[in-house]
Amino acid sequence: MQLKRKIRKTAAVILSAALAGLFGTAHYYSDRLPEYLTAEAGSKLKIAEYPEISCEAYPASQQMTLSLFGAIPVKNVFVKEAEAPVLTACGAPFGIKLLMEGVMVTGLGDFRDSSGNSVCPAKEAGIREGDVICLVNGMEVNSNNRLQEIIAGSGGNSLSITVNRDGSRFCAELKPVMADSGTFCGGMWVRDSIAGIGTMTFINKETGEFAGLGHPICDSDTGELVPLQSGEAVPVEITETVKGEMGVPGELRGQFVRGEMYGILEENNGSGIFGKLDDKAIGELCSGSHDYKMAFRQDITTGEAEILTTVSGSKPESYSVEIEEIDYKSTDSSKNMVIRITDPELLAATGGIVQGMSGSPIIQNGKLVGAVTHVFVADPTRGYAVFAELMAA
Repeated sequence: MQLKRKIRKTAAVILSAALAGLFGTAHYYSDRLPEYLTAEAGSKLKIAEYPEISCEAYPASQQMTLSLFGAIPVKNVFVKEAEAPVLTACGAPFGIKLLMEGVMVTGLGDFRDSSGNSVCPAKEAGIREGDVICLVNGMEVNSNNRLQEIIAGSGGNSLSITVNRDGSRFCAELKPVMADSGTFCGGMWVRDSIAGIGTMTFINKETGEFAGLGHPICDSDTGELVPLQSGEAVPVEITETVKGEMGVPGELRGQFVRGEMYGILEENNGSGIFGKLDDKAIGELCSGSHDYKMAFRQDITTGEAEILTTVSGSKPESYSVEIEEIDYKSTDSSKNMVIRITDPELLAATGGIVQGMSGSPIIQNGKLVGAVTHVFVADPTRGYAVFAELMAA
């Protein structure tokens, strides 16, 4: 009798430990899974990185339960139904000519007025670095020259400045002061346009819409996202590659093809730069390229993949990479995965990820899974990538 009791007690302890382990494992997975997922109708909802987690069936746009081995509840997720688009992976370099919506304040500075006093009217008006000046006395201002003309011709009268700060608009009163040079000044530096080189990620051949960079275009001085008024995407020829080293990021250098244009830029947001190509550009950029179905985040797993990028001329090539980490819960719109360059040829040419490579599409298991976005300065062989589904949203 005592032996039976001991056996039952031991069995109970073992069972309790096993259940505690299973539920501890469930908690581990719950911490790593997102609150929301998008999936195609009729498909079995699976997490590629965690094949033991699944949801056998689900109705669209409802909260469902992901389970461990189909038995232990792990997490409730909201599932949205959508069809994954088929997109043309690009990898070609392109030039960015961007005109801001207004002018961005990149710096404030004191100057000597006609009496020798140190003043800064912009600072006194409450204007800060990163502010975007949209209107002056109700008139649109889209260039540095135009703003300086208005200030210089103010006669010292107050100007009503409409400022966009962090998405909200407010009015400030700027009273220009005559400098010791004899010109009315505001005490600020502004930028009205940006030009650079990036990589085109994908093209929708049916609509001509394209996406590139995988991260927003931000002002180099303020770090603020640049509000887009208009812009052009133009052909680029990569003429030089500066190899990256530990602590010193490399760079793709090239030249814009004069007199040519791919299309227009329409949006600059947290997941990249977006626009529309003309028919000639669609034909040119899609020639020799491959179409891929877009992967949703749960389709991506750690392991081997490839990127398409251009390190010389204008023709993209395929190079091997490793997806090392996936943050399924990530709310950052450009840092969802960690990748490592493994291709010996690319490492020899660039040292890893370099500036200008942002937007290079990542292909895994026959699907477009994302794009390169950032380099780790301490280790240029590694960097961040964005989910393709965020760029295609």
